[in-house]
Parts: sequence; structure tokens; C-alpha cells
Amino acid sequence: MNWKFAWKAASRFIAGEKLEDAIRVVRDLNSKGINATLDHLGEHTHTPDESIRATEDIIKIFDEIEKHDVAANVSIKLTQIGLALGDEICEKNLVRILTKAQVTQNFVRIDMEDSSYVDRTLLMYEKMRQKYLFGNTGVVIQSYLYRSEKDILRLGSLQSRIRLCKGAYKEPPEIAYPQKKDVDIAYDRLGDLLIDASIKAGMPEISHNGKIPPIPAIASHDPNRLVQIKELADKRNYSRRAIEFQMLYGIRRDLQEQNVQEGYPVRIYVPYGTQWYPYYVRRLAERPANIWFFISNFFRK
Repeated sequence: MNWKFAWKAASRFIAGEKLEDAIRVVRDLNSKGINATLDHLGEHTHTPDESIRATEDIIKIFDEIEKHDVAANVSIKLTQIGLALGDEICEKNLVRILTKAQVTQNFVRIDMEDSSYVDRTLLMYEKMRQKYLFGNTGVVIQSYLYRSEKDILRLGSLQSRIRLCKGAYKEPPEIAYPQKKDVDIAYDRLGDLLIDASIKAGMPEISHNGKIPPIPAIASHDPNRLVQIKELADKRNYSRRAIEFQMLYGIRRDLQEQNVQEGYPVRIYVPYGTQWYPYYVRRLAERPANIWFFISNFFRK
């Protein structure tokens, strides 16, 4: 972490080590008509005390968003707040976070992790919606998993706000499409399902303050996927304010600006924190495709 080269490479994709660094990035994005979701880096806490400290760090984000009046919400990983330590610890911490988000009229996206956590993540999300009646939370579905269509259809009954991504973890072919073309086909199909779910729910649009997203959040840097989703939406006279395109900080700024100009909400995933090096290296190590993805975008506008 003390190597200047390491930080120079990672800083293209990481806002900084402090929350104030991230807020500064969000303010700049907002000036361009772009919303944000903040991720305080850190996964797999090892003790209950660590999970509580991570929870308190996340809760502080909502106060800073309010203090600086920026258009942003929050993304979290459940292993960061204790899922690997037990469901009870995670549930207690997640309720605290969602309660704070509710008080500040904000939103929490529960990120998806590798396949070993998919069932527990979705069950925890559903518990927040059904037991605690939190409406200010959504979840992520990965198109490369065979199971994802069934998951979307099940979550549709809750009018779930879903971020659709391709998936960045290395998974076995028994549970995930090994070929990119099949992942892309699944992505388009699942995007269409999300549009359909949104129409059935009355096509809710993004909130005026940019904090509460619409039902479909299309997370991709693949221009072909964006074109396909837009065409599917246009065929249904679908409101452009009822779909959101999400991208990673520092990647495909040209596409970000293009989508804004076309009238679509855009939200950038802004990671920050002292755990930037483990995050960055883990993303590179998980799949060979991730290495090319980061390197190619390092030199792109």
C-alpha cells in the first residue's frame, strides 16, 4: 500500500481513503448530472466488534450525505457487517443501517458476493422487506448465474429494486455460464424481466433528489448491453427516468456522459477506504477477465 505505483494504478478506480475524499468525488459527479452510490471498502470481518465498527462507519455516510447535500445512496456487502459470523449478527447490524437510511430518507443497495453467499444474502434482503418492512433497500443479481431468472421472478413480488450486473467472481460451470456470449444473452433477458416487473409496479421513477433508484439498475460498461436494454425499453414506451445505468468510478466516462445526455439517470459506484489495496488486488485475482478490464480502462477516457 506504500508503493506509489500501486496507488497510482488503483486511484483511477478508488475515490480515496477517507469519506471526505469520496464526498468530494460525489460532488464533482453531481455537477455533471450524475448520481452516486458510496461503498466503504471492506469485506469478511473476523469478529463481532469488527462488524460493529464497520456498521458504524457505514452509518456515518448518511450523515455526511445530508451534511453536504449530495445526490448519493449507499452500497454494502453483508460479509462486511458480519454475515460470515452468523445471521443474527448481520441482521442486527443491517437493521441499524437501514433504520439510519430510513431516518435520512436514503437507500441501501445490498451488494452480491460469490455464490456461497447468494442464498443467505437474498434471504436477509427478503427478511428486511417482509419482517421489518424496510422499503428503502435493494439487492444485486448476477446474470452469469443460471439461477438468476428464478431469483428475479421471486423478488418481483416485493417490487424489488435490483441492480443487474454480469458478475465478477470466478464460478464453476455447474452454476454459471462459462462463455461471455451466454452471459450477455442472459443479461438481456433478465433486463427485460426487470423492465416488465417495473411496468407491473407502475413504472416508479428515480426520486427527485437522486437517492432512491428505480426498479431496474443496469450495471454494465458494455455498450452492446446498454443498446439492447434501451431498445427493449423503447419498444414498451418505457420512461427513461424509470431505469438507471450504473458504472464503476473511473470507467467509461464517455458512456456515463452519453447516457446523461440521452436523458437517463446515471449512478456511479464510488468505493473508498483504507481497504483499497485488498479490494483492487482481489478484483484482479478473482478472474483473468478482470485484469484486462481494469488495464484496458486505465488508458481509456
